[in-house]
Amino acid sequence: MGEEVEVGYKIWAVDDVVYGPVDMPTLVEWIKDERVLADTWVFLCHQNKWSQAGQISEMRSIFNAVLPGGVPAAPAPLIAGIKPGALRRVKILCEMTDQQLGQFAAFMEVENARQFHTIVTQGAVGDAMYLILEGELRVRQMIGGKETVLVTLMAGEFFGDISLFDHGPRSADVVANNNSVLLKVSATNFQRLTQEAPALATPFLIAICKTLTARIRADNKRLRDSINVARATR
Repeated sequence: MGEEVEVGYKIWAVDDVVYGPVDMPTLVEWIKDERVLADTWVFLCHQNKWSQAGQISEMRSIFNAVLPGGVPAAPAPLIAGIKPGALRRVKILCEMTDQQLGQFAAFMEVENARQFHTIVTQGAVGDAMYLILEGELRVRQMIGGKETVLVTLMAGEFFGDISLFDHGPRSADVVANNNSVLLKVSATNFQRLTQEAPALATPFLIAICKTLTARIRADNKRLRDSINVARATR
């Protein structure tokens, strides 16, 4: 008997997370939903290599079918100006069903941020959270008149979530490094979400909590490492 070859695909998403392995039928659905684009990196398990989806021969016909001029018509956008599949590029939305995404879209607004625009300002009252669809932003604090960048946020991430719960002051500025597209969930719409669609609010809140937990663990590790370094240099 010859060695069995693993057939499957792994997807490198915009949030730097690898999904899979998945089979071809699942991959076809992800292409149709625009979770996988022509420039998405796909790992071919049976060939043990990464390739962009549009360069893989067995996927070209699928892309030809869903691109303009192909057989199926493009699905109507859930939010004006936003491709339906783009919503799934946000990590905390990717596990929602199509029905849940359609409902959740009613509680979001699109906000376009030009390069160098300040989306939130340190000290201002927080009244919304933001999901990043496209672009790159930096979280900064001005200390002694100089900018200190705390973290860089990429497409698929979110920020400002704490303000939905306490409406407290922003802890830092968030500035667009380049032209960006954001989805805004205002405190008012979040309140509506919890009252009108609690079954939809639950998976959204769980996804936020998972991300916050990961951030706290990472911060704890950084603090522990800095203490160990400080003690070692005494």
